Amino acid sequence: MKRYIYIIGLISLLFSSSCTKDFEDINTNPNAPVAVQPSLLLRQVIYNFGEEMSYEGFVAGDLLSQHRTAIDFNLFDRHALKSPQLGGNPWPVFYTNLRDNEIILNQSRTTETFRVYEGPALILKAYMAAGLTDLFGDVPYFEAFNGVTGTVTAAYDTQEQIYMADGGILDNLDKGIAAINAYDDAISLEGDILFNGDLQAWIRFANSLKIKHLLRIADKIDVSSQLQALYDSGIYITTNSQNAIFNFTNTRPNSFRLAQLRIGDFNNFVLSETMEDIMTHLNDSRIDEFFRPFANSTTKEYNGLLNGIDASQTSIALSNYSVAGTAFREDTSTLDANFITTWEVKFALAEAAARNLITADAQNLYETGVIQAFEYWNTTLPSDYLSGPAAYNASGTTPVQQIVTQKWIANIINGYEGWVEYKRTGFPELRTISASLNDNLIPLRMPYPADEEALNAENYNSAAASTNNNSINVPVWWDE
Repeated sequence: MKRYIYIIGLISLLFSSSCTKDFEDINTNPNAPVAVQPSLLLRQVIYNFGEEMSYEGFVAGDLLSQHRTAIDFNLFDRHALKSPQLGGNPWPVFYTNLRDNEIILNQSRTTETFRVYEGPALILKAYMAAGLTDLFGDVPYFEAFNGVTGTVTAAYDTQEQIYMADGGILDNLDKGIAAINAYDDAISLEGDILFNGDLQAWIRFANSLKIKHLLRIADKIDVSSQLQALYDSGIYITTNSQNAIFNFTNTRPNSFRLAQLRIGDFNNFVLSETMEDIMTHLNDSRIDEFFRPFANSTTKEYNGLLNGIDASQTSIALSNYSVAGTAFREDTSTLDANFITTWEVKFALAEAAARNLITADAQNLYETGVIQAFEYWNTTLPSDYLSGPAAYNASGTTPVQQIVTQKWIANIINGYEGWVEYKRTGFPELRTISASLNDNLIPLRMPYPADEEALNAENYNSAAASTNNNSINVPVWWDE
């Protein structure tokens, strides 16, 4: 049903520019408001995107990154990504919210009293567009979000253009900061559930995103001077109190969605063997927050399942495996929708320093990131954690491996971030899954959904041809 609503909504919005005036007159409710207030739309975009992608992160992203595995309804876990089941099709999440965000942006540029929304809308556009293209590669972008002035058959733009061109990700982050710095009116930003209207927090958010995405393209573009300038400025998220997050609650409608679904849906997802082995090796106490000891354990033990079982051939006793911790169901007030955090920024800067992209103390940045990640997940850092297997220079590892592994651990349920970072770095090492439907290959991109083939055939066919018939094994631009 959700997919049906999205298709009809998108077509009705985008196709209206080609409809007749009579059709518009007949289908206009004279008692409806002409436009939605940007404060309501901003709240809706932030909440809807954060909630949807947190759910997607649990039921799909965590499977690709091997934080969890599914014991049934698991074609996605077997890497049949063109067959999403309980999740795995985030395309409409991005396009619905990018479209609504574009309405805010247009209002901010045409109505003086809404001018305060321009900077945040540009920053949100960059944030969501980056998530979209990092998953799918080339996507409809420059023609795609303009409501009644747009087109339902938008052309696909290359990921390089989406990152680098005027109106692209990096440009919009710069323009968003400039718009905030230029804003001199007294009208406050309302509907902001990330920062409660604090425009300086939006600038820190934008600079944090610049650090993240400059690093992501560092193998394609020389970004050293830009990263160094950002690091030297100190104007980015530096503490957990500044994180770009909003909190879930313990009651409807704002509790985490898995807490609202039937227990069978929740228990379909158990600890991955990959996650278990990594956290056990590191003596990582966050496993107590993320998962529960399996029911049949005689002591406090955790047990993970290899990803991608053939559910039709393999009988799994749930009591032998660890399900998700209470934060994901019984007490979701401790859970956040995570846009970007201080520990993610610290790990990005630590990697940049370790790779000599910036001059900074990589070990200090790494260790600070670890401390902040434990704090974020409400877990006491063991006194010997940073001197054991998780040490910056631990034997048998590299600093970059340690940095990215820590980022991977802390990014559980954060959309598809763990998998995207694995694609970029190869860390941590993921397992060959049990019963792969993708020739034992770890996918490198999300496939374009079937809706695109039906509704945007000409442009879809061109994009599919450049990705070996919409193959999930073709890398995105920054990963080539």
